[in-house]
Parts: sequence; structure tokens; C-alpha cells
Amino acid sequence: MSSSSQPIVEVDADSGFCFGVTSAISKAESELRSSDPLYCLGDIVHNSDEVERLRVKGLVTISHDDLAMLRNAKVLLRAHGEPPSTYLTAQKNGIEIIDATCPVVLQLQRRIKATYNQPDPPQIVIYGKAGHAEVNGLVGQTDGNAIVVESTDQLSAIDFSRPIAVYSQTTKPLDGFRAMCNEILSRATDQSLVECHDTICRQVANRAGAIQSFASRHDVILFVAGKKSSNGRVLFGHCAKANPRTHMIANASEIDPQWLLGASSVGICGATSTPRWLMDDVRQAVINHVSPNQPLK
Repeated sequence: MSSSSQPIVEVDADSGFCFGVTSAISKAESELRSSDPLYCLGDIVHNSDEVERLRVKGLVTISHDDLAMLRNAKVLLRAHGEPPSTYLTAQKNGIEIIDATCPVVLQLQRRIKATYNQPDPPQIVIYGKAGHAEVNGLVGQTDGNAIVVESTDQLSAIDFSRPIAVYSQTTKPLDGFRAMCNEILSRATDQSLVECHDTICRQVANRAGAIQSFASRHDVILFVAGKKSSNGRVLFGHCAKANPRTHMIANASEIDPQWLLGASSVGICGATSTPRWLMDDVRQAVINHVSPNQPLK
């Protein structure tokens, strides 16, 4: 990239926090204005820069072990949701819950619980990442009896002669869910005993196509996401497929100026856990690499 001309540096308007994360952070900031201290069960979002921003404001991240020891405090539950056992612990310990569970996740929890509470429930299969916070909350609705699968080599845990109800972690890719359902149907003794429930959040799922379109319009893509973000890894893959000159970074400090050489346009995008302010910082850093001390336009 030449310093003699101002590059086109665009931040993807459709990238950044999904509704559930936006709502959770809004609740945290609102409580922080009146609560001291405020605890959050797990990182409020899978982005260390945003977690640090809120830590400075007073948000204290705790683990489930910490929760068990906590008494008479105020604890925020993040958008991922929690199993029933978390609410029981809070009630026993006199903890006030600020529930920021995403409405889409909450609805899914209720559907799984209703299926599990049937007189003769089917096997509940969850297409998702074992150990993921959202999945832990979903499995908790079944007293730990749901079967979690992310790849076909994990399907041996299913009894294909019995009824099966398949649900999905809300942030999994739609094509992956459909492929998993087709595989389960193909193995079932009786396909009429298999019910596949598409519970993927469309606000997240629809980003794949949009972000590929954005990536294809620019010479270089800087994809901003936290190291822990599952959604970030998925969307980064879509960007890289559309544009080989795609680089994943956590923040502006990780930009390699060599990536920008010969580029007349740079696109900046991110995961559903990436704050807008962080992408704006990256945009300013790109411009400064080209023309140091030049104000952001």
C-alpha cells in the first residue's frame, strides 16, 4: 500500500455484537452504575479486550466454583445461558441473579426441557460443541442426559432404533446442522421416529453469506475476534474462503504492515463477540500505518 494516497478502509456495518451480547453488556453497564461489586459468571463475551474494558468499570468475572462460595451478592448471567443447577446455587446462597440469557437461547432451553419432561421422552441430541457454555445450559435441561455431537464419529452414542429429537446450539453453522440431521436420518431404523428442530439463530447464521460478500469487495481483510470465540473461527473461515488475503487478529497491536502492501482497500470485520470500538481501533491503526498522525476521517 502506498502512503501517497489515502486507502479505502471500511468497517463492516453488519459485523459485531449480536442482539444477545448487546443486551447482556447493556445490562452489565447499567448495573455497574449502581452496583458494587457486580460479578459475572464466566467471561461476559469471548473477547478479552471487551472483558478487560468492563473489568476496569468494576465487573468481576467468576467461575462456577467461585459461585458456590459466594454469599449475598449480585451475579450477572451472560447471554450463553445457564443450567438449572446454577439458579439453585444462587437461591441457596442468597445471590441476586441479573439474567442476561439471550431470548433465543432461553426459548431453546424451554423447548428442550419440555421435550425431556414428556412421559416417554425421545433421546435428545444436541448438535454443538461439548463444554461450550450454551451447550452446558442446554444439557442441564435434561439432567445431563442429552447426547452432544459435533461430528459424525460421535453418533455411536445414539440408539438408532429409538425415537430421537435433534436440536442445535444456536450459533452452529446451518449447513453443518443439516448434514448432521441427514446422517442421523440415514442411520435411523425408522425415519419417522426422528425429529430435527432447526434452532440456529438466523441473526448469526445469515452473517456467513454477508461476510463473504464483504470480504470479496476488498484487497485485504482484517478479521477481528477473540481467541476463545467459536463464532469467530467459523466466520474467519468464510472470510478466508472468499478472500485469501484475510488475517485474523485480536486487536490493532497484531497488525503486520506487510499485509497491507499493494492494497488499495482494506475491509475490517469481526465475530458476534467483537465490539464495534475494537474494529474502529483497527481502522484507525490501518490509516496510521499508511499516514502516521493523520486523523481518522
